[in-house]
Amino acid sequence: MSVLLFCEHCTMSTSKIALITGAGTGIGKASAFALLNAGWSVVFAGRRIDVLNQAIAESGAPSERTIAVAADVADPASVAQLFEETKARFGRLDLLFNNAGVAIGGPIEDLTFEQWQMVVEINLTGPFLCTQYAVRMMKEQTPRGGRIINNGSISAHVPRPNSAPYTATKHAITGLTKSTALDGRKYDIACCQIDIGNAASDLIKDRALTGLPQANGQIAPEPLMDLDTVGQTILHIASLPPSANVLTITLMATNMPYVGRG
Repeated sequence: MSVLLFCEHCTMSTSKIALITGAGTGIGKASAFALLNAGWSVVFAGRRIDVLNQAIAESGAPSERTIAVAADVADPASVAQLFEETKARFGRLDLLFNNAGVAIGGPIEDLTFEQWQMVVEINLTGPFLCTQYAVRMMKEQTPRGGRIINNGSISAHVPRPNSAPYTATKHAITGLTKSTALDGRKYDIACCQIDIGNAASDLIKDRALTGLPQANGQIAPEPLMDLDTVGQTILHIASLPPSANVLTITLMATNMPYVGRG
């Protein structure tokens, strides 16, 4: 991923505030950089404060437009503290990107309850908790409203082999997205879901080059797309006027084996 070249003369108001979970690496960091370079202020949230601070330093953005908050999205008390710190620092919230997630796989008959529970807590309960607090802030602030983006996945549509916990939570995110979009209307809160396929994050890029499991049981290399493309897509959605929403978007490496029979 390219290093952010900070723009000192951006046209977008610096009053726009974004909170990104899992912001220290991968998709979260790329999205944070894109927003910062467009003039937004960003709350970097994640479990490892050192990684968050390193990402902020790499961004080159001024300190008054960034904050790192150590947070566990599966812990209600930690989420509460995250939003308290966001409000204390910036006073409002214009965008929440529910990005943090974890993937644990294996034959469904061999998965432990603890593995299942951990994926559900981080991938589903975490976005629910963050959405609750975001809606509470957005409905009360002036001007009212905001936008919530949920990181779904291609797995919100079709699974990879041996991915039951991850796939189940990503299907559930679709329900959370639609419910939030519906319930947020009266508060001028838009909610959408981005389903990403094969972005070149540390989580997947090495495995994609050596081979990923296919539906027929084979292992085959798959193409990747640049993380900056994801960041620019998040920025585009975030920059839409309040009257417009992208309910769902599938962003994928052009030649990945998703469309068609395989």
